[in-house]
Amino acid sequence: MYGKDTGHGRGFRRRGVGAVAVGAALLLSGCSGSSGDGSDEAKPSVSQQPKGEDPYWVNPDGNAARQVAAYEDEGKKEEAGLVRRIAEQPVADWLGTDQPEEEARGFTEAAKAADREALLVLYNIPHRDCGNYSGGGAADGDAYRGFVDSVAKGIGDRPATVILEPDAVLHLVDGCTPEQFHEERYDLLKGAIQTLKALPATKVYLDAGNAGWGKPDQIFEPLTWAGVAEADGFSVNVSNFYSTEDSVAYGKELSAKVGNKPFVVDTSRNGNGPFTGGDPAERWCNPPGRALGEVPTTKTGDDLVDAYLWIKRPGESDGECKGGPKAGQWWPEYALGLAKAAK
Repeated sequence: MYGKDTGHGRGFRRRGVGAVAVGAALLLSGCSGSSGDGSDEAKPSVSQQPKGEDPYWVNPDGNAARQVAAYEDEGKKEEAGLVRRIAEQPVADWLGTDQPEEEARGFTEAAKAADREALLVLYNIPHRDCGNYSGGGAADGDAYRGFVDSVAKGIGDRPATVILEPDAVLHLVDGCTPEQFHEERYDLLKGAIQTLKALPATKVYLDAGNAGWGKPDQIFEPLTWAGVAEADGFSVNVSNFYSTEDSVAYGKELSAKVGNKPFVVDTSRNGNGPFTGGDPAERWCNPPGRALGEVPTTKTGDDLVDAYLWIKRPGESDGECKGGPKAGQWWPEYALGLAKAAK
């Protein structure tokens, strides 16, 4: 049974935490699942990536893994092989708001059981996304602080990397978030970094926009006010399509202005770069012809780039545009397109 839809294009529709734990147990034991028709037909296994190349956990019960199983049951071997390119890579788990402590605990426990590290995203800042496709967030500052405290309690002493609030700083700079909310947002972001960094094995990367928006001169001071100095670094290109080359160049220019902080790059869907057709205001939303980018790894060959990560979950919709389902819902046709176009 699916968890509650977070209702945002940057997130995803989640399997329940119990299913996560069961999936991890099946992965570790090598057991087979039931096909649901009374037979004991084996479901496809999902392997972890080599820890030295990529220490992050591959969820054996994610949407892509389930799609592989469905295609194989239907005898669609080509489609199954394509979606397996997504299913066997670690992708971020975007925490929901109903049971954040339980979800954080479930994901980190499953990752630890597989001798890997959980990759989590917090996306619940008040006045999130300025009321657009991904609008919502915590009701107020106190609710957000409680959310972060619950996440921290759920992570505990287990290893985790947290991507903190995609677009939250960017929308303070681009005029999207009203001025009266700015001071509180800086305080909430800084407090979240402090709370999470107090944990013994948690890394935090504060989101810093993308190469297609503005210039580092416009965002480095807001990042500083939001506490990036106390974070492990920042993230760029989350849920976007700018090339790795352009994203690294943007990150390096920005890093030089915030104490040479390292950064991570979302490469989940940037294999063909950004879409340049259609309405410029919605080029980011389910653009056609995109491709999977570099696979996740911490071996980037660059001391300032801590990792290439799949933060946006490939195959999950950005929103109800270009024929897509609700934001965050699994869209197998889009997943197939990303995989087919990948080099």
